[in-house]
Amino acid sequence: MNDCIFCKIVAGEIPSQKVYEDDYVYAFKDIQPQAKVHVLIIPKVHISSVNELEDSHKELIGHIFISAGKIAEILGVKESGYRIVNNCGKDGGQTVNHIHFHMFGGEPFGWPPF
Repeated sequence: MNDCIFCKIVAGEIPSQKVYEDDYVYAFKDIQPQAKVHVLIIPKVHISSVNELEDSHKELIGHIFISAGKIAEILGVKESGYRIVNNCGKDGGQTVNHIHFHMFGGEPFGWPPF
């Protein structure tokens, strides 16, 4: 049995507030939002992190970013703008070992973010 919380969310074993879903991607609201809009975008297949990506994942990762534009439109932030973040590894702030992308929006952001 897979202990990955995101795999369990995709399988419907753990509830989530779904924003978008297709054959390859699942997006849901973060339970501890850090912005007015904070959604997690994950592939349905388990990949631990960016470090585990292979050439065979090119189409999937591209699809995730195409889906991000659709999600931004659904959430009403496509025109005003949004930020997509991926944390990789412990020092990068990754807390769930399933590749995922945070979409933040609904308010202006500064740079650098830390």
